[in-house]
Amino acid sequence: MRPARIAFIGQRGVPATIGGIEHHVEEIGSRLVERGHEVTVYTRANYTVDRVAEHRGMRVRYIPTAPTKHLEALVHSGLSTGVAMLPSAHRADILHYHAIGPSIFTPLPRALTRRGVVLTIHGLDYERDKWGVGARTALKSAAWISAHVPHATITVSKSLADFYLTRYGRHAHYIPNGVAPPVRCAPRLITQRFGLQGGDYALFLGRLVPEKAPDLLVRAFRNVDTTARLVIAGGSSFTDQYVHELEVLAARDPRVLLAGSVHGELLHELYTNASLFVLPSRLEGLALTLLEAASYRLPLVTSDIAPNREVLEDEGPGRRMFASGDEGGLVAALTATLAGLPAARAGAEELGDRVVREYDWDAATSATEDVYEQVLRRSGAARDRLH
Repeated sequence: MRPARIAFIGQRGVPATIGGIEHHVEEIGSRLVERGHEVTVYTRANYTVDRVAEHRGMRVRYIPTAPTKHLEALVHSGLSTGVAMLPSAHRADILHYHAIGPSIFTPLPRALTRRGVVLTIHGLDYERDKWGVGARTALKSAAWISAHVPHATITVSKSLADFYLTRYGRHAHYIPNGVAPPVRCAPRLITQRFGLQGGDYALFLGRLVPEKAPDLLVRAFRNVDTTARLVIAGGSSFTDQYVHELEVLAARDPRVLLAGSVHGELLHELYTNASLFVLPSRLEGLALTLLEAASYRLPLVTSDIAPNREVLEDEGPGRRMFASGDEGGLVAALTATLAGLPAARAGAEELGDRVVREYDWDAATSATEDVYEQVLRRSGAARDRLH
């Protein structure tokens, strides 16, 4: 593919800290730069304390937003769209949006410019518990737009691609997330901060939101006969009341540790030294944390939602599933894994080898380039690039 100029819109921004979308954009965007493309990432002004002009070769453009649950993503995506459409030295050939909500702005570049418009769907956002009736209705309308307006729609899981075909008749491009090689670290920070020695805890990692069901995990863990601890790592996402309720619930079991948001070396230590990884979510697109845990060859316990089944494929030692929302099933899966850790670790090695082979950022970048090339031919932007 000839070098192109790409603008990423809809994510919080880079450098990635929290959020699977942000890590997706960072990994794909930096690889596009390595292949000769010019990438601009529109970043929310409140996302990070320190500002940078460039990150991993990507140009970082800070755009203000309204820091509220209902408006933050929309205001930022709308302003970013306006800026990206202005004539400038960094005029984009492709406007690449991320998530359903920001897709409501895709009609503008489609109608008013000859630029290519691409959208990646990371999950069915209107199913998230934090939204009320009005916001959920608006997001469902945005989902219709996401299927009909962009030149190309990408999904990160097969189940999402199937949904778009069945619900909207839209043939979406399935391009899964990738996973980076694990960074293994001996226990140091986790010992200093939490008293963990390694091999003595189960790990949950993710935003503390109802659809990821950490409350279900805490309740289930009470009924697991083990001396191991349960580490819940993650922070609020406009869910402060839910986090407070989770703190009250966790305080009833001294084995449960709420570690807060974790990054860098502390994150690597938690992955490296866990006994197993638990993802009890009721809703996911394709969880990067699940791929990361598999890359560390951790035994996995997950809910049986479609995106998790895509990764685990079937049940066995090192990969156990339970019916989503079933507390008793989660207790049984945790108990069986902890009781048979040697076999679980062997199974996790096999699963991890497959995940690292099949979920590859370089392959995802190549597939994304293929989509861009098709879109540029269809949109007329390819002809504009010649002048």
